[in-house]
Amino acid sequence: MDRYSQPFCVEKKWNQVLEWNFTEPNIKWFSGAQLNITENCLDRHLPERAHVPALIWEPNNPHESFRSLSYQNLFEQVCRFANVLKNNGVKKGDRVCIYMGMIPELSIAALACARIGAIHSIIFGGFSARSISDRVQDAHAEFIITCDGAYRGAKDIPLKKTVDEAIQNLAFVKKVFVYQRTNSPVFMQKGRDVWWSEELKKADAICPAETMNAEDILFILYTSGSTGKPKGVVHTCAGYMVWTHYTFVNVFQYQIGQTYFCTADIGWITGHSYIVYGPLSAGATSLMFEGIPTYPDAGRFWDIVAKHQVHILYTAPTAIRSLMAHGLDFVKDKNLSSLQVLGSVGEPINEEAWHWLYKNIGKEKCPIVDTWWQTETGGIMISNLAGITPQKPSYATLPLPGVQLCLVDENGNEIKEAHVSGNLCIKFPWPGMIRTTYNDHERCRQTYFSTYKNAYFTGDGCLRDEQGFYRITGRVDDVLNVSGHRIGTAEVENAINACKGIIESAVVGYPHEIKGQGIYAYVVCEENHETTELQKNIHASVSEMIGAIAKPDKIQWVKNLPKTRSGKIMRRILRKIAENELSNLGDTSTLLDPAVVDDIIKTKI
Repeated sequence: MDRYSQPFCVEKKWNQVLEWNFTEPNIKWFSGAQLNITENCLDRHLPERAHVPALIWEPNNPHESFRSLSYQNLFEQVCRFANVLKNNGVKKGDRVCIYMGMIPELSIAALACARIGAIHSIIFGGFSARSISDRVQDAHAEFIITCDGAYRGAKDIPLKKTVDEAIQNLAFVKKVFVYQRTNSPVFMQKGRDVWWSEELKKADAICPAETMNAEDILFILYTSGSTGKPKGVVHTCAGYMVWTHYTFVNVFQYQIGQTYFCTADIGWITGHSYIVYGPLSAGATSLMFEGIPTYPDAGRFWDIVAKHQVHILYTAPTAIRSLMAHGLDFVKDKNLSSLQVLGSVGEPINEEAWHWLYKNIGKEKCPIVDTWWQTETGGIMISNLAGITPQKPSYATLPLPGVQLCLVDENGNEIKEAHVSGNLCIKFPWPGMIRTTYNDHERCRQTYFSTYKNAYFTGDGCLRDEQGFYRITGRVDDVLNVSGHRIGTAEVENAINACKGIIESAVVGYPHEIKGQGIYAYVVCEENHETTELQKNIHASVSEMIGAIAKPDKIQWVKNLPKTRSGKIMRRILRKIAENELSNLGDTSTLLDPAVVDDIIKTKI
């Protein structure tokens, strides 16, 4: 059976394939169609694939047994937990926040929400209580699904405790479902908190799928923006399903029977699209991993590949660079002969990491798909097709069929020549694209559709070579890309400025040999403050308000920040200083005080 043999389950066919404009914006795919995405990820595979593994779960501790869930087993568990949700008052259209470790129950929880038409909003397990609270409030999520704790490397993460802190003043939260993973003691509030295991005993294993309209919301995923407030990216049922399926089977050239391993966390869009919905819609065997690539040592990925005979490995440049730094001793004795395709995601992969991956992991036999896409695009937009189209180190190469890219200059004029750089835009809709930002459509319009007329602006700069291949050169807005995760500069600055003794700050990205981009903070503090103590306070504040992932890698104490006469901080100059491009700072004569730049250079870290 090939990967295209089973048509999607659709209760009602569409009336119109596409209606759109990029002015409002207003995008509708498959209007009039009715379906449920879980029927296409689960039910339709049961006649031929009931006993085939749908999910293989590898735990954080290599000495703990792995779990394999067949399509039949996953279907039954999703239905049973969907009934748990219904029994506790969750209904179609309700928002459910999910804050869990990387365990199969995270996938089950998301699919159970989709089964009954509830809107899931998954929150990465490394976010702080403040970040959780912001998201729960914005979505007005009355239901939360979490674990007592999670394992990640050598750390035990107290998830339930963090949730309790996040919602302590949110009286609208009705239920908190708690799965026991670490068996650590937790507080359970009577009438609000319920145990997953106890509720399952009361639930039936049959749950009919809720009929959903094509443009009904499937999930909200919060992403950082150029303001301090995270924005809820909205994806809808039909278009997202079509796009994740189409991109998964074509980019990876997936064939039934292959084991596919995506190393991402389901708390990010990559895990949504390429651990859960894309692979399951294609009847694939999707492997998910609870831990980190360097625990208990830097051979863990390769042990997993050998143990489960992985055919396709999709991972991040940050992970590759981290493993490169540990040397080849952790690779040389591993059996990687099952590998057929390698993939890169989250950020541009540098040439050194590309060649290391190609030579030492792929043994110069496995094509590497270098994928570019975003939370807002729902799925892959630019990539070579594994073994079908050419690959080029550090280039995502060509847009997928149907994707209409363009490069524009700062005035919005399209640049059509080869071997040019510009701002990357998309001028025609695709099924998986963002529809709105939750409860704030104007923010969606302003962020993505107002910069250039009749185009979706990605926020990325891009180079197009003489072959027409595209290479992403980095963000051009105030968003950082740290280890493949987008973090708004304003969010970090707000957390820094909240510290006593801090006057103001400016945050930029700089090249980091492991993370790709690190966080460089320029901070102005009050006189006579002890900077070592302030640095500790900054790290604590950022960890509390956002999460440890956003802690600055470098903090430079400065007397002033370079500003225009209107008071705008010139981050372009600060970015150049952080990148050591001191001979290319551009015109500083427009600054209120050009001497500030010289002072910053003299005290640079």
